[in-house]
Amino acid sequence: KVCLVGRLLHTSVPLDEKLFRQKRIRCLFNKGLFFYTEFNLRLFIFLFFRKMDALCAIDLDTILPCLMVSSIKRIKRIYDAHEYFTEMKEVRSRPLIKSWWLAIERFSVPRFHHGYTVSEGLSQAFRQRYHKNFIVIRNLPVLMPLENNPKKENFLLYQGAVNEGRGFEYLIPALKMTKERLVICGNGNFMSKLKSLIQQHGVEQQVELRGMVPPGQLGRIAQNAAIGISLAEKEGINQFYALPNKFLDYIHAGLPQVSMNYPEYKNINNQYRVALLLEELSPDLIADHIQELMQNEALREELHQNCLKARLVLCWQREEKILLDFYTTLFAN
Repeated sequence: KVCLVGRLLHTSVPLDEKLFRQKRIRCLFNKGLFFYTEFNLRLFIFLFFRKMDALCAIDLDTILPCLMVSSIKRIKRIYDAHEYFTEMKEVRSRPLIKSWWLAIERFSVPRFHHGYTVSEGLSQAFRQRYHKNFIVIRNLPVLMPLENNPKKENFLLYQGAVNEGRGFEYLIPALKMTKERLVICGNGNFMSKLKSLIQQHGVEQQVELRGMVPPGQLGRIAQNAAIGISLAEKEGINQFYALPNKFLDYIHAGLPQVSMNYPEYKNINNQYRVALLLEELSPDLIADHIQELMQNEALREELHQNCLKARLVLCWQREEKILLDFYTTLFAN
């Protein structure tokens, strides 16, 4: 019996019904130190008064309550590292904040003997720093049927977190050179800066901000788009070794994309060629790659067909077996 615990925001959309329980914690504060303090306290109280056989902490912002409650209850604990938290730009670029999270990481991560992460590069990083053998379980999408003859429109799609380090400082000025329309589905800590960038470069008529979009609708939007955009800054091992959801979601939508020539992107692209990869972030290079795809219909169709082949292999129906084996072994010991 699984229970997924998260938090409730004023912008949260209703949860879809699932086979597992879902619990949202409401906080008075929604950002900064007061938020993290309140959320961790509320999470500790929620967990403490419930029966469980194991606790899985997702990233550092939930690790302390999970560590404390699992220690008190003497139950198994697992660390699910969606990213290398202290190497995120929004953490790494703020020395005081990084020192705080690094202290939490150094205290907590070594006490988790079981865990998994999303790429081989991040797994190696945990192995080198903390001597922890966290296995790789990629967050591959569930293989779902595609729409028959989706209505293709000439727009670029960015979906996912609108956060620091996602390349918006380079993408927005590139739009002026391409004259293409960009649809952005998502929200995050860079949103106010993104709106300023859009105004600064005078591309208000080219950019549509749709905010948070339910997963079911997101798939349909991706199938209607012409090109997916998946950018990331190179600084910090988190971005460099990441395998972002959007990169995989575009593949499942049959959507050619412009992405980064980083190890995890490159490994998949070498097998299937689903994207044009950027050697570095610059408005000129981004514009060139977008125009190459938009103007070359044969290339777009080739990448589209490659996506259709890749999605049959890079899917959760295959990857979930690793996760199930992980928990079967964990509870057998």
